[in-house]
Amino acid sequence: MSGERIRAILVDDEELARTVVREHCAHHPEIDILAECSNGFEAVKAISELKPDLVFLDIQMPKLNGFEVLELSDHTLAVIFVTAFDQFALKAFEVHAVDYLLKPFSKERFESALTRARDRISRQPSAGVNGLLEEIRRNNRPLERILIKEGPNVRVIPVENVDYIEAQDDYAAIHTGGKSYLKQQRIAEFEQLLDAARFARIHRSYILNIDCLSKIEAYAKNSKMAVLKDGTQLPVSRTGYEKLKGML
Repeated sequence: MSGERIRAILVDDEELARTVVREHCAHHPEIDILAECSNGFEAVKAISELKPDLVFLDIQMPKLNGFEVLELSDHTLAVIFVTAFDQFALKAFEVHAVDYLLKPFSKERFESALTRARDRISRQPSAGVNGLLEEIRRNNRPLERILIKEGPNVRVIPVENVDYIEAQDDYAAIHTGGKSYLKQQRIAEFEQLLDAARFARIHRSYILNIDCLSKIEAYAKNSKMAVLKDGTQLPVSRTGYEKLKGML
């Protein structure tokens, strides 16, 4: 694999950190650096358009962090995280066999991570990363914002601005301020990630932000309807009604 070209992108909000990685890469003529990105928005766009084999990815960045960049990237790639996280946090990386460089790192450590990443490129580069992202989501509840990819662009929706979420097969429609945005994520995942003191699964197809609720009306025999402050009406199941009564 050492003779094959590796298309790479560098992502770090610190120019000095990018310079260090670039200088290490200069010793490997098989590595083609396609782009350097100083924030997560640039990274999502570059990954989508350039489709690299490998990304050197900082985690702690403004706007979008490294984990959010990967959540929005539908391209399969290998990742070497470049991070200042402490050793305790790095245990999750090791469990999922994800390569990382702890700042500041040595030439030997860089070479070790690159060797592992090179091997992973030829196999299943995203397997460990997907497991890591799932663990990060579980350990960072409740969800504070929802990221929607719109072509090469990203829309960030704070959860307090969400009126309700509607299931649409493997997608969820995020309703906010009279507009709707699709995200490829099941409604059951949102139910687990959102703050249970603010959001209620009122129906198998709907999660409601209770701050948006105006009233609950009888709809038909043994059924209820939630009326939102903007007049939207959503069905309420028997289980959902019990949840709402406990929250109001």
